[in-house]
Amino acid sequence: MIRAVLLDIDNTILDFDAYVREALKNGFSAFGLGTYDEKVYDVFAGINNSLWRELEKGNLTMEALFSVRFNTIFAHLGIECDGQAFEKYFSEYLNESAIPVKNAEALTEYLGKKYILAAASNGPYFQQEHRLSLAGMRGHFADLFISEKVGASKPSRAFFDHCLKKLNEITDVLPEEFIMIGDSPTSDIMGAGNAGMKTIYFDRHKKGLGGNFRADYTVHALEEIFSIL
Repeated sequence: MIRAVLLDIDNTILDFDAYVREALKNGFSAFGLGTYDEKVYDVFAGINNSLWRELEKGNLTMEALFSVRFNTIFAHLGIECDGQAFEKYFSEYLNESAIPVKNAEALTEYLGKKYILAAASNGPYFQQEHRLSLAGMRGHFADLFISEKVGASKPSRAFFDHCLKKLNEITDVLPEEFIMIGDSPTSDIMGAGNAGMKTIYFDRHKKGLGGNFRADYTVHALEEIFSIL
């Protein structure tokens, strides 16, 4: 029996990819970097995903990631630009960005009424909380577990143990009574699975889990979750 739901934020209920495209396009114009095209997004996605994987492994801190991200991206693109200045712009733009994934608000409202609902996300706490508020979803969550405040990142066992401990201060919940919903095979599906929780893989782009990852359920649209939970 499921009693508690952990819900990822970026690219699960808030469309991070759409934000990135918008922020990069506007940033290229504001910084005089020439014409933005999809190659820029592809380079960003590859380098950003690689850096976050290193963070998940414990090889990189969030501060270090933000310090090197855009300098690495601009070096790869052959563009001369102050990566730190662009990172500051990018972060400030993200703070005020809340582009919901289709049916995200309806889903969070539904889950918040039926289960103990908590966000489970890697990132800065204020930024993630503010974006959920902008999207009108913050009130549906009983708690927010954000790596900056937790002191550990998904997929570490320490992160999920913290979620379990804190929610047990509300009511006694066993690991097998949790379900994690997210788009990342590593930080969401592997991390929660290793902690003994059930999982729903949100495969919006139909990429598949790959490797040896296993999820209890796979959905391609958020509305499919209504028939599972």
